Amino acid sequence: MAAQFGRRLRRGATTTAVAAVAVAALSASQGPGAVLASDGGGGDQRTAGSAPSDDSAATGNSPYYTDLPPLVTPNKPGTSTNLPITGTAESGIPASVLAAYKKAQQSLASSDAACRLPWQLLAAIGKVESGQARGGRVDANGTTFSPILGPVLNGQGFAMIKDTDNGAYDGDSTHDRAVGPMQFIPSTWATWGQDGNDDGRKDPNNIYDAALAAGHYLCAGSRDLALAADLDRAVLSYNHSNEYLRTVRSWFDYYKRGTHEVPDGTGVVPPPLDGGTDPSPDPGTSPSPTSPAKPDPTPSKPGGGSSDPKPSTPPSTPPPKPSQTLAGVENAGTGALTATAGDAFAERIKVRAKNSLGGPLGKVSVTFTIAGDTDARFEGGKSAVTLTTGSDGTVTAPVLQAGETTGKFMVRAIATGRSLPAVVYTATVTARQADAIARTDDKALTAAPGGEFADAVEVKATYKGAIASGVAVTATMITDGDTPAENDKGPYFKDADGNTVRTLTELKTGADGTLQLPKIYADDTAGTYKLRLTTEGGATVVIELTVEAPAA
Repeated sequence: MAAQFGRRLRRGATTTAVAAVAVAALSASQGPGAVLASDGGGGDQRTAGSAPSDDSAATGNSPYYTDLPPLVTPNKPGTSTNLPITGTAESGIPASVLAAYKKAQQSLASSDAACRLPWQLLAAIGKVESGQARGGRVDANGTTFSPILGPVLNGQGFAMIKDTDNGAYDGDSTHDRAVGPMQFIPSTWATWGQDGNDDGRKDPNNIYDAALAAGHYLCAGSRDLALAADLDRAVLSYNHSNEYLRTVRSWFDYYKRGTHEVPDGTGVVPPPLDGGTDPSPDPGTSPSPTSPAKPDPTPSKPGGGSSDPKPSTPPSTPPPKPSQTLAGVENAGTGALTATAGDAFAERIKVRAKNSLGGPLGKVSVTFTIAGDTDARFEGGKSAVTLTTGSDGTVTAPVLQAGETTGKFMVRAIATGRSLPAVVYTATVTARQADAIARTDDKALTAAPGGEFADAVEVKATYKGAIASGVAVTATMITDGDTPAENDKGPYFKDADGNTVRTLTELKTGADGTLQLPKIYADDTAGTYKLRLTTEGGATVVIELTVEAPAA
């Protein structure tokens, strides 16, 4: 077996000098190494344009932890595509992860051919950021079995980045954390996130989405990644560290020389970062391979046995039991969500968290979020609440209160900080209704031609005998006949500009169910006319208006 570097690189824990020596050794053992471009000189350098600045690094300059490449070339040059599933897991790339890198390269070749993005660069960054998505622990769609989260960026040993996503991606509503196979911080993902597997979602925990997003980010500012200077600028914009650049460059050079595909779930899993999340593999995958035991250097004595070999690495943590693994959340029998404007919904949203065996799972954080054009809110005026499931796996959202905006809106329930499908509920707010409307008095309503009606028109609306407040009412001066239409003569209203109008909308009954109409005027045509008032709900009343000259 070829010699390998025994130390790992961790930003903040390993000096730049050590990294430089390691990369120099790589270059010496593997032939021409990757040249780090400088800003002043070199015929293949050009201005990179308006690329992301150092202050907006994709990872937030978060820490990373990775092996250095092996000291030998994995395959002969030119054999890095369509390789058989063979070789060691350490130098191989899991099948789905490798497919995602190549798919991203093809996509950028169509949308931004001038960038000349090599998939090996994505592979190098993916190796450094997540150990090729933690050794290929991804499902059939390319989504990691559990979110990959970097340390909390709270300024304690790491950068200080306050929360930008209300915990939607990283589950932390106080500070940000780098998320997913390519370790995007939430604010960067919000700008650069892509749908690489065409499932209609932009998920930082999906290798296809993350790889395509990383490709777009690296190609920003009209970069040509075939040029050393542009490639270096791109990598530094991803994580502004010369040590990081050297490490990525060493893996990039290694993968350009060739690599091979290994089955998903069999790649090497790097140790977790301090404060980061080390997701356990799914129950269906085998544990990652460990280094072989080192033999006792003392030769065995004739007729006697040698001492037991000691393992070079401690045993891996066993995967969680299926009964403890969250598989998702589901509707727990929530009925139809309908309420009248201003009222509380009688039905409350209830979800159930289930484990890999389909059984209930307690102590799961679930976030309920109201979405859409609505002023409906949970009890207490909140548009989002986070609660924890009980021992039966269920949790019920607070009472949902309808606002004045009618129509449909959505409520999403999702396991907080997890890359799992949400349960989506449709809620409907209907307008207040009345089944009866009548005048509050029976005075005759008269006016002289060209004058105005002295008495105001007041009506009261009820629903099933009770006061109907806030009910929409339409008032229209109508013609006689079987199919009445808006009258073009006779009594009228005035709008805010003093213009004549014979239909009023957006009228509503008050808290006591009553409505007093604006002043009514008469034109010069004498006669008997009709005023019709109609409520939301279909209740109608027709009122008679008389225009006549005063008696002599």
